[in-house]
Amino acid sequence: MLRVKRLQLLLAPRNFRARRWEEGDFIRIPSQLTSRRFLDIHQLMSKEAIQKERARLNDEMSRGYFADMSEMKMHGGKIAAANKIIVPAAAAAKFPTLEVNYSNGATAKLPVTSDTNEGGSEVPKASLLCLSFRATSQPMAESWISPFVKTFGHSSDVCLYEVSFIDSWLLTRSPIKKLLLKIMRKPKPTEINDIMQKHIVYAFGDHYYLRKELKILNLLTSYIFLLDNHGRVRWQGFGSATQDELLYLFSCTAILVQEK
Repeated sequence: MLRVKRLQLLLAPRNFRARRWEEGDFIRIPSQLTSRRFLDIHQLMSKEAIQKERARLNDEMSRGYFADMSEMKMHGGKIAAANKIIVPAAAAAKFPTLEVNYSNGATAKLPVTSDTNEGGSEVPKASLLCLSFRATSQPMAESWISPFVKTFGHSSDVCLYEVSFIDSWLLTRSPIKKLLLKIMRKPKPTEINDIMQKHIVYAFGDHYYLRKELKILNLLTSYIFLLDNHGRVRWQGFGSATQDELLYLFSCTAILVQEK
């Protein structure tokens, strides 16, 4: 009886067999089920990505150049006062990983820590990261950098990174990026002779999630972070330095140099 039924199905017209397939009389092979599951997962991931991107666009559109300018007129880039004391290691947050480029084309990942250092070189006990997202904030960063170099230029336990962010789509394209790096500012000869390592580096591309993690909203001011040798943020400043804030920075740096 079973053989007769199979023979009838084979002799049946194509449209009849297709209809019977749609009605579910045949068992679907595993590969088709797997493909369908993969498609469902892919669609789900796409929906999550779309929702994430939509939330990002809403966040970015809620702020802009005019909002940043309005804030700058109110406080001149001084979003908040710098820390007066060092943040305890147990309470300090890790600085997110950031890929940077040197003017000679070399790349590095910040922060350099004793946990991730693979080069074998000694990791500084204190690192000052000065972030500038727009050219207008570079003089603000310089108000921290120059006094810091004068105070700790003789110390091999301290290093400084001056990081400029370049988020223009055109300038991040490979040929233009290489040309741009060749004409970028390099350390002065007098700075090269300092015992303290000073690095002038550039971060290309979109850094929305890094900014979000560091709670950076206004792109017209500078952001200053003092890290320990584990990449933890132990002190933070904003905008242009005041004399009192420089003293706080020097004091916290000295504490990190003395930490074991």
